[in-house]
Amino acid sequence: MSLIREQTAAIKPPRALWVPFMLGRPFGAPNDARFQRRVLLAVLRLFEAPSGPVLEDFAQDAPADPGDAIGYACPVSFEPQALGTDDLGAELLREIGQLAAWHELARRRRGRSTVGISGLPIEDAARLVAAMIAHRTLARPHTDAALGTVLKRCCDDIKAYYFEALGAQPGQLSASAIDHTFWHRTTAGRAFIRLRAAALTHPDKSVVAFVERSLVPRALLHERASAP
Repeated sequence: MSLIREQTAAIKPPRALWVPFMLGRPFGAPNDARFQRRVLLAVLRLFEAPSGPVLEDFAQDAPADPGDAIGYACPVSFEPQALGTDDLGAELLREIGQLAAWHELARRRRGRSTVGISGLPIEDAARLVAAMIAHRTLARPHTDAALGTVLKRCCDDIKAYYFEALGAQPGQLSASAIDHTFWHRTTAGRAFIRLRAAALTHPDKSVVAFVERSLVPRALLHERASAP
């Protein structure tokens, strides 16, 4: 069973089935025996192949888990907008500002935060992302790290900031609900998707490697490619 397609393709096991589900749920939503049976049968059918390595994709999305939506209440509005490149950066900063109080609450509750790996204020990390999308030159942080590594750390900080802030809001969102909100409703999620498209042709190979392999979940790319 494969949840990260790139790793499986590199390892080349004799038989593998990639599934577009969230990490930790290789058979989809819990307590759905009929769907899980379809996944299991798809795995077992791989033994019919006369030789390997075989890597097949499971084409169906997992059914929604009703438990993920229990008590959902979001004080911050994430209304989708048609944003230009310049507007995207401003909207991202506005959204980060909206979440500031919730992130501070999360930090106080936990006594720590995972935000900070880039060494930049979260607003500067967002500006770097916006600049990369717009193909603008921006002063790099003082570091010996490759540009792709710097960009990855900024994106990791932005994602951690959102996840911690969303987790502090009312409703006790599950991990999968927070992940879905980030990628489907926030400007940050849309910015990451646009960043991947914009940076695939970047002259710095470390940037291309990062955005191509690990910026956007493979399941989301599969979902978008399959959309009518």
